[in-house]
Amino acid sequence: MSTPVTTKPTAGPATVGRGPGLAERLTAFMPLIALVALLAALTIADPDFLTQRSLTAASRTAAPLIVLAAGATLVVLCGGIDLSIAALATLSTVFLALWLPDLGGLATPAVILVAAAIGAVQGMAHVFLRIPSFIVTLGGMSIFSAIALVVSDAGTVPVVDDSTIGWLDLYIGGYVPMSVAVAVIVVAVISLVLKVTPLHSWISATGYSESAARLAGTPVDLVKIGAFCVSGACAGLAAVMLVSRQFSGSPTMADNLLLPAVAAIVVGGTAITGGHGSVWRSLAGALVVTLLRVGLPIVGVPSAYEQILYGAIIVAAVALTLDRSKVLIIK
Repeated sequence: MSTPVTTKPTAGPATVGRGPGLAERLTAFMPLIALVALLAALTIADPDFLTQRSLTAASRTAAPLIVLAAGATLVVLCGGIDLSIAALATLSTVFLALWLPDLGGLATPAVILVAAAIGAVQGMAHVFLRIPSFIVTLGGMSIFSAIALVVSDAGTVPVVDDSTIGWLDLYIGGYVPMSVAVAVIVVAVISLVLKVTPLHSWISATGYSESAARLAGTPVDLVKIGAFCVSGACAGLAAVMLVSRQFSGSPTMADNLLLPAVAAIVVGGTAITGGHGSVWRSLAGALVVTLLRVGLPIVGVPSAYEQILYGAIIVAAVALTLDRSKVLIIK
C-alpha cells in the first residue's frame, strides 16, 4: 500500500507573517514624495502657483488622466499592458459627440458600455488567441484611431447641447471640480471592490506568477478579461470628461494621453512586470505627471521637451520598480 505524498506549499506573493520590505515601502511613498517635491519647486519658481485657481485648473486637467491610469493599472497588475486606452478614449469622444443629439442622457452610459465591451474583446483576443497584450492593444490603438477618423470624417464633431454632460463642469462647494470628484470616486470604488472581494489576490497572483495562480485555482482568464473590460470602461469615462470640457469630439482628442497615463502608472510605483502596485498610487502618479505638464512652462522649459521628459520618467521609474527576479533574461 503506497503512502500518499504531501507537498509543502510554496510561498506566494504575500507570505503570511512577513511584512513588506524596505524597497517596497520606499516605492509606496515615492509618488507622494515626488508630488510634495514638485509642489514645493513650482511654488518657489512661481509663488502664485499655490493658489486655489491654479490648483483647481491643474486638478481638472488631471481628472481624465487619473481615470485612464486607474483602469490601465489593473491590466499592468495582471502582468499585461494596454496601449490602446488613449485611442479608445479618442474614439469614444467621437461616439459621444455623434450620439448626444439622439440619445441625450443615455449617450454617456452607452459610450462607457461600448468602450468596456471593446476592452473585453481585446482581453478575449489576448487570452483565447494567446497573443501578447502588447500586440493586441498596439493593433487596437491603430484600429481605433482609424475608425475615429472615418466616423468623424477626419474632423471635429461639435456638441451643440451639452446639458446632459455639463454637470461635469460644476463645482462641489464652489471649489472642487465635479470631474475631479468623479475621478477620485472611480479610484475609490475600484480599490474598494479589490479590497472586499478576492479580486485583489487574484490579480496580484496573476501578475506575480500566472502559472502558479492557475495551479492555485485562480480564474486567470476571467481576471485578465475583466481587467481589460474595466480599462475600456475607464477610457470611455475619460472621453466623457474630455467632451464636457472641449464641447466636441475629435479623432485626435486623447491621443496625447497615452505616454502620460503610462508614466502615471509607473511613477505611482506599479511594477511593469505585474503583481505589485495600486490604483491609489496611480492617482498620485497622475498628479505628478500633471504638475510636470503644468510646471514646464513655469520654469521656462519649452513644451516641445515634454515627450522627452515622459520617456525619461518611464525608463527611470521602470528601472526602480522592475521585479528582476521575474525576468531572468532581459531582451
